Amino acid sequence: MSGVATILAALRRSPSALIGSSVLALLVFMALAAPVIAPYDPDLQDTAIRLAAPSWQHWLGTDGFGRDMLSRLIYGARPTLLLIVLVTALMAPLGVAVGVLAGYFGGLAERALMRLTDIVMSFPRLVLAFAFVAILGPGLINGALALALTSWPAYARLARVETAALARSDYLAAAGMVGIRGRRLLIGHVLPLVLPSAIIRLALDLAGIILAAAGLGFLGLGVRPPTAEWGSMVADGTKVIFDQWWIAAVPGLAIFVTSLALNLLGDGLRDILDPRHD
Repeated sequence: MSGVATILAALRRSPSALIGSSVLALLVFMALAAPVIAPYDPDLQDTAIRLAAPSWQHWLGTDGFGRDMLSRLIYGARPTLLLIVLVTALMAPLGVAVGVLAGYFGGLAERALMRLTDIVMSFPRLVLAFAFVAILGPGLINGALALALTSWPAYARLARVETAALARSDYLAAAGMVGIRGRRLLIGHVLPLVLPSAIIRLALDLAGIILAAAGLGFLGLGVRPPTAEWGSMVADGTKVIFDQWWIAAVPGLAIFVTSLALNLLGDGLRDILDPRHD
């Protein structure tokens, strides 16, 4: 309970983090409770009411196949959150591990790892992600893998700089004097000091990850239809945007709000975790 109370107290000190985390908590609830709160089956087609305007029966209208837009919007939060989890689980640990190893060992290991990092960073991230998906095939897992494999270098460079500074510090010298070395030193002493900056960077980057994922869905390289996904919903709406504007506007607004919430959360975490912003 004390840990929860500490987190809540920290969030109260940062309005940005509080607003961002509240919106994300609502998004998580919406995704988990989708079968309960969605008024219709998101894949149920009814051509008799296709492109219907918002009404009491369909609060956000229907799409070109007569599917309820509100239901598809609610279910569309699921692949978005799953992609965030997958990219986070792949991107940040890989980048931090490369950076910590390069910064701690230095020498040839640092040069080899950082040259690899520079090579990946030299490619446009979104274009490289599209190339990965084109090779691996469309799908949520492949999209998350493509985004993760093109986004880790920033974390490697950040972790390498901080680890290199720590390697010359009296703190690690004292730890070595009492026999703390190798993996125990890296995991128990270096990693906890590097993680706050990586967490802040991750929170700020996830907004861009969501936009990139929506771009994959918009181009038909994301989740396979008829699964509800916000990027593909925007693509469907662009075909009739001048007559039935809500079909593209509704998922587009969802992407905007989610990205804004992640940016607010990232700013708030910077204020909470970075002592230079106290």
